[in-house]
Amino acid sequence: MKKYKLKNGLQVILTPQKETKAVTALVLVGVGSRHEPKNITGMSHFLEHMLFKGTKDRPTTLALSRELDSVGAEYNFFTTKDHTGFYVKINSEHLELALDVLSDVIFNSKLEEKEINREKGTIIEEMNMYDDVPMAWTEVLMEEIMYKGNSLMHDQLGSKENVRSVTRSKMLNYKDKYYFPKNMLVSVAGNMEQKDIRKMVERYFGNNLKNKSKAKFDKVNLKQNKPNLLLKYKKTEQAHLSLGFISPGDRDKDISIISLMSIILGGFASSRLFINIRERQGLCYYISSSLNVYEEIGNLNIRAGLDKDRIIPAVESIFNEIRKIKKNGVTKEELNRAKEYFKGKIILHLEDSSFVAGWYGREQLLNKKTKTPEQKIAEIMKITKKDVDRVAKKIFQTKNINLALIGPFKSEKEFLKILKI
Repeated sequence: MKKYKLKNGLQVILTPQKETKAVTALVLVGVGSRHEPKNITGMSHFLEHMLFKGTKDRPTTLALSRELDSVGAEYNFFTTKDHTGFYVKINSEHLELALDVLSDVIFNSKLEEKEINREKGTIIEEMNMYDDVPMAWTEVLMEEIMYKGNSLMHDQLGSKENVRSVTRSKMLNYKDKYYFPKNMLVSVAGNMEQKDIRKMVERYFGNNLKNKSKAKFDKVNLKQNKPNLLLKYKKTEQAHLSLGFISPGDRDKDISIISLMSIILGGFASSRLFINIRERQGLCYYISSSLNVYEEIGNLNIRAGLDKDRIIPAVESIFNEIRKIKKNGVTKEELNRAKEYFKGKIILHLEDSSFVAGWYGREQLLNKKTKTPEQKIAEIMKITKKDVDRVAKKIFQTKNINLALIGPFKSEKEFLKILKI
């Protein structure tokens, strides 16, 4: 892996992989929904959509997609709370095409008013789709109550009102404010010749665009002192839950320990929650645990689709598993399984150039470092049972509970009674 900067300040990371014939070019921009003022929430996501609507040389979405489709490329754009990404995974013979298209859409998109107005309907339908998929929407609601009062509470899609009010001038101002070299990064991983790729990156991304101040956001400083509960009434056949516990951010020394604890709790089909809640009691169809991590804060999130007629015992059973880990800790056998699971998943992912490009890109953009996957594995393998037991007591506290629940429920009373560990 090699990293350097262009004269205009844009960061570049090159990671050759000789064992593959594919290559992924990824462009990351250091702006996401948490950088948005309340009156324009959703703008990062809307702009991401619009950057594939045509450029001067490739005037339509069809022209862009046809060029990439003709060589069998995979491509996608995405928006998170802290960054926006654009990638093309392609036969290494066509790497220059990938860089050409990515630079073209980022720097030369037309952002036509008629296309903006047309896309409003598409994004509103995307919102309606998520509203109809409770298993995806509960996590959004959970972060809404956890991070209330801070921009992290806002979903990437924003509000329908804000989407309808977007104009071309607003979008151009937003793009001009955040899309500049020092706030961007190009990560290329896969089959490549470094000398050739350096020249290509310079050709397509080395233009002297004006740099500005980096995107800023208000950091979260939570002082939660009691559980938060949000019930969203919906006539469903299954109740959908997101249970979040406040965790440290991505740069905290304990975050790898929390990651292992999450795996033990609900990271795979032999985890505690899956076996005890689904297999032994039949209280749910799906249940899992994962981490959402940002720069200065995060959350350990348990998601589940539960039997709506046995919702109280189901939630109590989840809390009971959490109490067990908090009181008794984890076993050495569980810990070793979780370590090997983590290691195995990373090794499998390393065969994919898109994973490698994303790993190094996000590490550098968000954490200002380039820890290798191998270094991360070594860090994980050093974690002890004592480490996990200590962190479980720290994370799993009653005051840190944030529960969002979608289903045919109107009264909070019964749920408030059981929100304790």
